[in-house]
Amino acid sequence: MPFEQRAISGILSLRGWDITQKGYEKKRSKLVRAYVPHAGGNLATSDSPTHSPRRENIPILLVENRSGIMTNTVAMILYSTLSIQSSAGPMSHRAPLGPPSAARFHRRRTSGTRDERYRSDVHTEAVQAVLARHVERKVAVPMPSKRRSLVVQTSMDAYTPPEEEAGPGDDMSGMEHWMSRPSQLGPAHLGSTSSSSSSTQSGGSGNAGRLADSLAHMHISHLNHSAPPDVTGYSSDSSHSHTERHHMANMGTIARNTQKYGNAERMETGDGVPVSSRVSAKIQQLVNTLKQPRRPPLREFFVDDFDELLEVQQPDPNQPRPEGAEMMPVRGEPLGVVTNWPPSLEAALQRWGTISPKAPCLTSLDTAGKPLYVLTYGKLWSRSIKLAYNILHKLGSKQEPMVRPGDRVALVFPNNDPVAFMVAFYGCLLAEVVPVPIEVPLSRKDAGSQQIGFLLGSCGVTVALTSDACHKGLPKSATGEIPQFKGWPKLLWFVTESKHLSKPPRDWFPHIKDANNDTAYIEYKTCKDGSVLGVTVTRIALLTHCQALTQSCSYTEAETIVNVLDFKKDVGLWHGILTSVMNMMHVISVPYSLMKVNPLSWIQKVCQYKAKVACVKSRDMHWALVAHKDQKDINLSSLRMLLVADGSNPWSISSCDAFLNVFQTKGLRTEVICPCASSPEALTVAIRRPVEDSSQPPGRGVLSMQGLSYGVVRVDTEERLSVLTVQDVGTVTPGGLVCVVKPEGVPQLCQTDEIGELCVCSIATGTSYYGLTGMTKNTFEVYPVSSSGGLISEYAFVRTGLLGFIGPGGLVFITGKMDGLIMVSGRRHNADDIVATALAVEPMKFVYRGRIAVFSVTVLRDERIVVVAEQRPDSTEEDSFQWMSRVLQAIDSIHGVGVFCLALVPANTLPKTPLGGIHLSEIKQLYLEGGLHPCNVLMCPHTCVTNLPKPRQKQPEIGPASVMVGNLVSGKRIAQASGRDLGQTDDNDQVRQTFLFLSEVLQWRAQTTPDHILYTLLSSRGAVSSSLTCLQLHKRAERVAALLMERGGLQEGDHVALVYPPGIDLIAAFYGCLYAGCVPITVRPPHPQNISTTLPTVKMIVEVSHSVCVMTTAVICKLLRSKEAMATVDIRNWPPVLDTDDLPKKKPPALYKPTNPDGLAYLDFSVSTTGMLAGVQMSHNAVAAFCRSVKLQCELYPSREVAICLDPYCGLGFVLWCLCSVYSGHQSILIPPVELESNPALWLLAVSQLRVRDTFCSYSVMELCTKGLGLQTEALKARGLDLSRVRACVVVAEERPRMALTLSFSKLFKDLGLHPRSVSTAFGCRVNLAICLRLLGTSGPDPTTVYVDMRALRHDRYGNLSVSPVSRLPLALLQKILPGVRIIIANPETKGPLGDSHLGEIWVHSAHNGSGYYSGYGEEVLQSDHFNSRLSFGDTQTVWARTGYLGFLRRTELTDANGERHDALFVVGALEEAMELRGMRYHPIDIETSVIRAHKSIVECAVFPWTNLLVVVVELEGSEQEALDLVPMVTKAVLEEHYLIVGVVVVTDIGVIPINSRGEKQRMHLRDGFLQDQLDPIYVAYNM
Repeated sequence: MPFEQRAISGILSLRGWDITQKGYEKKRSKLVRAYVPHAGGNLATSDSPTHSPRRENIPILLVENRSGIMTNTVAMILYSTLSIQSSAGPMSHRAPLGPPSAARFHRRRTSGTRDERYRSDVHTEAVQAVLARHVERKVAVPMPSKRRSLVVQTSMDAYTPPEEEAGPGDDMSGMEHWMSRPSQLGPAHLGSTSSSSSSTQSGGSGNAGRLADSLAHMHISHLNHSAPPDVTGYSSDSSHSHTERHHMANMGTIARNTQKYGNAERMETGDGVPVSSRVSAKIQQLVNTLKQPRRPPLREFFVDDFDELLEVQQPDPNQPRPEGAEMMPVRGEPLGVVTNWPPSLEAALQRWGTISPKAPCLTSLDTAGKPLYVLTYGKLWSRSIKLAYNILHKLGSKQEPMVRPGDRVALVFPNNDPVAFMVAFYGCLLAEVVPVPIEVPLSRKDAGSQQIGFLLGSCGVTVALTSDACHKGLPKSATGEIPQFKGWPKLLWFVTESKHLSKPPRDWFPHIKDANNDTAYIEYKTCKDGSVLGVTVTRIALLTHCQALTQSCSYTEAETIVNVLDFKKDVGLWHGILTSVMNMMHVISVPYSLMKVNPLSWIQKVCQYKAKVACVKSRDMHWALVAHKDQKDINLSSLRMLLVADGSNPWSISSCDAFLNVFQTKGLRTEVICPCASSPEALTVAIRRPVEDSSQPPGRGVLSMQGLSYGVVRVDTEERLSVLTVQDVGTVTPGGLVCVVKPEGVPQLCQTDEIGELCVCSIATGTSYYGLTGMTKNTFEVYPVSSSGGLISEYAFVRTGLLGFIGPGGLVFITGKMDGLIMVSGRRHNADDIVATALAVEPMKFVYRGRIAVFSVTVLRDERIVVVAEQRPDSTEEDSFQWMSRVLQAIDSIHGVGVFCLALVPANTLPKTPLGGIHLSEIKQLYLEGGLHPCNVLMCPHTCVTNLPKPRQKQPEIGPASVMVGNLVSGKRIAQASGRDLGQTDDNDQVRQTFLFLSEVLQWRAQTTPDHILYTLLSSRGAVSSSLTCLQLHKRAERVAALLMERGGLQEGDHVALVYPPGIDLIAAFYGCLYAGCVPITVRPPHPQNISTTLPTVKMIVEVSHSVCVMTTAVICKLLRSKEAMATVDIRNWPPVLDTDDLPKKKPPALYKPTNPDGLAYLDFSVSTTGMLAGVQMSHNAVAAFCRSVKLQCELYPSREVAICLDPYCGLGFVLWCLCSVYSGHQSILIPPVELESNPALWLLAVSQLRVRDTFCSYSVMELCTKGLGLQTEALKARGLDLSRVRACVVVAEERPRMALTLSFSKLFKDLGLHPRSVSTAFGCRVNLAICLRLLGTSGPDPTTVYVDMRALRHDRYGNLSVSPVSRLPLALLQKILPGVRIIIANPETKGPLGDSHLGEIWVHSAHNGSGYYSGYGEEVLQSDHFNSRLSFGDTQTVWARTGYLGFLRRTELTDANGERHDALFVVGALEEAMELRGMRYHPIDIETSVIRAHKSIVECAVFPWTNLLVVVVELEGSEQEALDLVPMVTKAVLEEHYLIVGVVVVTDIGVIPINSRGEKQRMHLRDGFLQDQLDPIYVAYNM
């Protein structure tokens, strides 16, 4: 028995049996299984073995005849095969065929019906099969962590049911929720609030045990640049060692709430990095997920010399291409000439109004479904005349009427008042004015109503007709007037009820003309981007369209038609208001408010009125299915035509089939269901005829979605999962000519198996977009051409916006709309198809059916898909997340495209259209602005962003052979520069010539100028709290020395920790140590409000420095002995603590006289931004050279005053605070930065009042002033603040200069006299505390900004400046290298010198370099690398110190005082902070700048890498509900500007990111806090 016959007989015999669903599936799968392997590529051709090979892939449409048996043999086998295979995939991986989703309703099996599996079920089963495969792979996706408060706020308690809020709508989410509630609110769902508590408690914590040994860490690249010894590892109490390191960050946070990280227990990885069980487990889950095999990689990328090129999508060589012949235009049947057709629609109204005045025209219903008002043709005629008269004669004056014939008038009527609308519409037609029907604006900020306002303005509308009830319901001002809506023109509101109108005189009669080319009405259309256009329809087009519909639908006089559609536009207007009057039909208008209460109301009206025709949308059929229960009195045998307005949507086939299945037993006939295709521009394009003996049976095709994405029609033979079933929408409307053209470019005819845009040539179409000639030309004046280039018609065609093809017999098939098209990497995807896939994943449990938005956004030069849905309030966090991850898997597998972002928002929060549907363009706008406020977000940039540049391969560097000719490397000048020579300057410097040690200088000053004031300390109110002359300082230092020798019993060279607040006591104690021959170490005191986190740091520095004694004030002594301090660190473990408030009166027996200039003067302890604590040894020689260098550079003399607002514990801040005044003799005005917390204006007021010309500050002080005084400049001016005397304001920093901050500071205080030229940046580092420093007024060029290419910096190159604004990075010129300092730029790996403008590590040679790190544990090996490095070639003799900072030198056109060209140094960032990702070097500050710009609610940000993933922590200013808005914004910003995919986004409260006293972020402490789960984040998103 031949293959086909066996298959058919099996399937037919199967159809005859009345078996259970399960048995039916089982039997059918058994029958078809044998044929599946052979079905391969031959199915499409097996009906005729003699076909030529070219036809192999030409589509076959599956056509059913009326009895339900498909006429195409192969089609039958294919369809059945598809049905089973789509759910099971390959036989070896079959998922059990359980009952599909909620779409399966009551099924009564009767023989002779068509295949009863709805097309949505085919799709649902396909989706379930895909998901079953994913389950087998067991991919654990990390669930986001959410703070409990954020979960509770989106729970059931905070929920308002949709039915109370939603307007009448497309989706009926409320009604659907009401119907499905009994089945959903079982015991499992009743406790949803409690079960959806903080999801940080769940998801992945169990993986911790097996994680410790498997974490593959990504080290931050040090590039052979060895780090200073991490002395934080040492502690006598090992349990504190890591927490102490962590607490470094909080030593001196200014104006921030210091985050207290607890002492959480943790695991450690091999490299000693602490790992928390939960967070790291989730990150590891994420890493594992990303390791899963994805689609084949794209072609190789390549890197240009200075630029990274994004991969350009190459066409797939195997992609299907159209193979058919050229598709010729298809003509509809001729428009018949009927003798009694009226010459115009007004003439028809006149005829019926006078001949049959009692005939019912329109029945409106109330919310109970009872007739509210029956409008007869006589009433419609008389009321329309009355209104026409009033419009023309009663608006304005006789001399100046407001409305003249041809003017546009707005019609504003609610959806439950069709009678008033119909009267107004025909009144306008009779008055020869142009009606513009629009929706009622619900509020002044109604989504989309602004765009409607623009339409009214462009149409010149000045009058709005409305009903009494609607007028009363409009929002009113306090005076009772209707306010002007946003974007709307000023309107006169005119109520159309008869009681408000004047009677026309007996002799007045409207002039009724034959239909002509004047505009009849303007129908509004909302575009994809949210803009609203007005489509003009002429009177002749209106009449011809009514005639064509009458002929297509076989309308006859006095027929009854039930209309559920919006009567103001589209199919509802054309059938229910216009064509019905032409044929004297009776329309029963069912309002949405009634459908909301009773979804069966339209069916009941069909039964009650024995209606012949019903106009519905597929969703009306769907709701009727859900609600019909077991209504026994339904009889639909009167229906001869069920017009499905959205039948062109491929997914409507599901509702059509299901509806027919259920209601066939209630008298519904198969041929009654008539889908149609229409668009606002082309009106009705095609319609299926309700003719029983039609020679054209309904056609349908099972098409491959992959083929459709390439724009070709292929019957599905291979995939079996990703298919689209389409039904025909009948034939072209009478009098029309339809062709299919390519959607982009020249309107060339498509081939027969190619998807294109349908174009119509007919009288019955719109003629233009009102007032938009350019867009009109592109849409309404299209001249299609054939492949040879010739025009196919001399008449213009109109683009319909519908995508599809024309099948056998002239049947029109629609596969989607141009507006719903999303182009991703050269493939077309339809938004409706993606919505259908999302809905097939258990939709009813988690989201509302009609509340899903799918749109695309441009990210990294390609479109990315975004899915937004409203979440049901009774679904838990875990369930929703599982649903989201399943949706992503399903879309990826079925459509072959990744989703960039999937967001769930709370119920009823998406913007609605006036009819209650979702407002797509408004949702997209909210997404782009970061204003959606989702309750769940899942980003998948790893899956869908496949056009990133190729990871960098390191290039071979310059070798010794290159450096042969003088000072040239690779043909470029060696990048080196130097300050003035210290030895050659003849300045009669008595100090330099006489003294080698600072202690001797102080003694000399106490003798020669005893009363000269060196230091003045200001209080928080700006008053002088204390001061020191040379003699006073000397005497106090002597007494401190006596205290150390007597009470402390200290020896020469002992180390002493000085734990003082910023002030004069610290200075006296420092010089006291020098007088006693001890080595001082300045330590920041613990913070009294935060003692548990700051005291361990003090203890650690004391221990690491081997201090034998601690000196401090009485207040701090008391603090160290307090209960809180004892609980943190036991005071008994400390060395002796000396209180210097009570100093001995007597002098020491003799002051210590140092002899060795290379001996240790003091230790400079500081914490780097990476959390490393290290002490740098400073010799007496280095101190003297440093002070001398600063004195020369800044021209410091005893007559000068300098204001210092810096922390005095390390670096240049300490040198300026304690050392320089003694050396140079100038007066230092000391302003402790901590005082600015209570008085931000303190520093600037002091500078102004004391007439200081030079001042030093830190970035944190500058930021405090910028933020704290931003709005107070006028008040400060009134207080007399004047900064015009300031010659130099120098920011002291150990980082890349913060251009944005210094710029905003300069701009802000420019009005107060601050010259922008006076603000500059000093740069220093650990090995050399000041490399560049410049006070204006001294010789030197103007400050300069250079723009470099950020993309080149990632490749360790300094790029050219002609780059796009996104990758332009402004760098400040660090001018004036200090005297005695030499700089060279070296390769950090090969240690070879680099040429000019090459990026490398800054090396420094100077007399004031540090001598080495102080560790005390024999780890001095590291010192040789940092402090004693030599170049690998070139000048190999000079000893350099490595700064650990990347930068470059560039010779500028500027000249210095000596007339030489100036060498400018630019600092890019610290090597130890740089992150190496994808082979490129990134500096955190660059990524952080992009992130802060991404959203207005982000106030601070920090980034760090973890296991190859980039983690971004942002601080949120605003409500917690905005937290999830930041995730897509941050991900997109980093992708666009840095070509990096963010792995984890952490949203926290303000003040969580630790910042040290210098204003630098402590990113590694933040990382440790995050991994130990100590941040208490609002939300943590793991991007997939």
